[in-house]
Amino acid sequence: MTNNFDFAVVGGGLVGAAIGYGLAKRGLKVAMLDEGDVAKRASRGNFALVWVQSKGLGMPAYATWTRRSSDHWGTFARELEERVGFSMAYRRPGGFHLCLSQDELDRRAANINRLHNQGESEPYRIDVLDGDEIRRHLPEVGPEVVGGTYCALDGDVNSLKLFRALHEGFAVEGGHYRSGSLVQEIAGAQGGYALKTDEAVVHADRIVLAAGLDNVRLGKMIGLDVPVRPLRGQVIVTEKTEPFLDMPLSTVRQTDEGGVMIGDSQEEADDYRVMRPGINAVMADRAVRMFPRLANLNVVRTWSALRVYSRDGFPIYQESPTHPGAFVASCHSGVTLAAAHADLLAPLLAQGKLSSDLDAFSSRRFHVSATA
Repeated sequence: MTNNFDFAVVGGGLVGAAIGYGLAKRGLKVAMLDEGDVAKRASRGNFALVWVQSKGLGMPAYATWTRRSSDHWGTFARELEERVGFSMAYRRPGGFHLCLSQDELDRRAANINRLHNQGESEPYRIDVLDGDEIRRHLPEVGPEVVGGTYCALDGDVNSLKLFRALHEGFAVEGGHYRSGSLVQEIAGAQGGYALKTDEAVVHADRIVLAAGLDNVRLGKMIGLDVPVRPLRGQVIVTEKTEPFLDMPLSTVRQTDEGGVMIGDSQEEADDYRVMRPGINAVMADRAVRMFPRLANLNVVRTWSALRVYSRDGFPIYQESPTHPGAFVASCHSGVTLAAAHADLLAPLLAQGKLSSDLDAFSSRRFHVSATA
């Protein structure tokens, strides 16, 4: 078994798999070191949106980065589907966020106005609509919906098929996947790095930490502070029903297989095995008020998962200042940013240097003094 690689990607979730796939298809010899299915994998619990609207308030660079990934998603999906031979059910019909009170709508509109005015380099349009306008687009919306927002750049995908496609695409491109390979130690070795796991020591010229919450522990081994924390989210899935919702919403979406997903909770918690019935009750109630037909559907699955959030909620991309060739990539939008990670970030990593466009995402932003 070979243990010498151009790159070692630590983490096999959506972020690590997208980066690994992007590196492998550029002809690099890449190992993906993954803890396996015992990992607290955010990739299994996401809502599967490729979402632009409302992202980036407080960081214009993130609004631009999200927009760039969304714009590239169509090309990325077609290429990946050609490699693996199956559809991921990606679509980009635009997306809605619905509000159930005037106060909700007013607060939403104020945030959208702030987002439009903060001056991102690639501005995009988000429309604020009243209830009648919403019902013209979504005839089945209930009478309690007072309005909402719409962005033509939004879409969704079958995220489990995306996850499978990235891993299969990685293998097609010659990538080496190692399950059950929790990295215990990272040390410099022969101009590169030695990564110790239970099974072997893997040598790589360069490394990328893409291990979600475990980046906190791993970052310390390469001189990086990666201040991420878990936010628990819960999701409800109904039985399959006839198609009635042909575009995604931020909290409700009908999948390509016919079931309806409901979920938008965020809770400061670090145990993904816990579910709070009260949260599910609130989400279900809001979903039924948005689409009354959902009241007649049975719930077939529920789950919770841990999202990976930085201190300010935005991604972290950085090369270690003390360990050249060692990088970290951390975010909570692994679906939306999959295209960017595979086709915009991976080429930079392959060249050995991040571009100045990504400087805003350095963890140095958490250590700027108040006087500065």
